[in-house]
Amino acid sequence: MKPSSALLPTLFTAGLLTAALCAPAAALPELVVLVRHAERATEPVGNPALTPAGEQRAQALAQALAGLRVNAILTTQFRRTQDTAAPLARALGIQSQAIEARRGGAAEHVRAVADAVRAQTGVVLVVGHSNTVTAVLAELGGPRLAEICETSFQHAFLLQPGTPAPRWAQFSYGAPSGAPEAGCL
Repeated sequence: MKPSSALLPTLFTAGLLTAALCAPAAALPELVVLVRHAERATEPVGNPALTPAGEQRAQALAQALAGLRVNAILTTQFRRTQDTAAPLARALGIQSQAIEARRGGAAEHVRAVADAVRAQTGVVLVVGHSNTVTAVLAELGGPRLAEICETSFQHAFLLQPGTPAPRWAQFSYGAPSGAPEAGCL
């Protein structure tokens, strides 16, 4: 039996609706870990390495995250973020992916990092900067928190995205940093 032409738009719409409802949900990571880079040296001015304390903190991060099965690491092009992630990346045998940060383009960078996180699955580590870590957390559905102080390096944030109210937590790793300044973490 051939359907009538009046019934075809209804059947077509029902087919699209069924396909949309049966399509798998967009893949999201099950967990996102966000940290600021570890302590950096003062030289060279443009792209410094980590200090010995920063190298110790990077090792502490690798130890703190060892059991999480991190399968993706996002950094910026700056050495301090890459060096912070390096011990964990080496231990896991994975390469970090640099998301370019440009001076004066923090909002665009935050969106680019959030988009890169949303393209991942599993557990993702994001190593950012004092002015981007909490902004990325918020962009991914977490709370809006103050920026991280220039003297703070121990903060880590966990986020479970993809739920109506994403769950999050904060913890410290490595040696304590100095006391926070007013208005920042």
